[in-house]
Amino acid sequence: MLGALLIFGKKERGDTILISSLAFAAGVMLCVSISDLIPESFSTLEKYLPFIPMLCVILIGINIGIILSNYIEEKVAKVENSSSLYKIGIISMLAIILHNIPEGIATYISCENNFHLGLKLTIAIALHNIPEGISISIPIYYATKSKKKALCYTMISGLSEVVGAIIAFLFLKNLTNDIFMGFLYSTIAGIMMTISFKELLPTSFSYQKPTKTIFYFIFGILFMLISHFLLSI
Repeated sequence: MLGALLIFGKKERGDTILISSLAFAAGVMLCVSISDLIPESFSTLEKYLPFIPMLCVILIGINIGIILSNYIEEKVAKVENSSSLYKIGIISMLAIILHNIPEGIATYISCENNFHLGLKLTIAIALHNIPEGISISIPIYYATKSKKKALCYTMISGLSEVVGAIIAFLFLKNLTNDIFMGFLYSTIAGIMMTISFKELLPTSFSYQKPTKTIFYFIFGILFMLISHFLLSI
């Protein structure tokens, strides 16, 4: 919903907001993956698996991220050829809903097992969702000229995170163990790194303001490192 607030701003500021939010989210997600999720996964799985299989789990997560990304790009490309902003917004919403449900599951289960890690994962996912809100609200708003529709569709995609948490609470919380959590952390890390390098950063660089992209990317990393330090006190 924070991303959707862009529709209330001045149009000429849109590029700056997109560049900064995409790069910042990329830095946040990359930092959480490398400094938290992967180490937590390794410490959980080391008594069950040797090092190489643990790396393979991360590669599985990366491949899942690539498959999802390519599928979404293919669908959006077909829609763009039809010059329909409204369809772009709808497809973005549906794709993000499918992406957000497992994120909600992962966040709930992470908080149940390790509150500090779950909190950092929550922050990373929340910041990552801001540009997702932009990607839904802007096409819907410019296609329909309706702020109400843009906000409504963005809210639906955001609530899918809650649906994922409810699913985890009702059906999955008693089925978790160290192996499951280790695989989950590694898979999420792989997906997050893929999203950062394949989607968020390239899109931010595409606006041809590399200095801003690099600045906000580094700022996102520093933000999470400082958060990590404060949470460890």
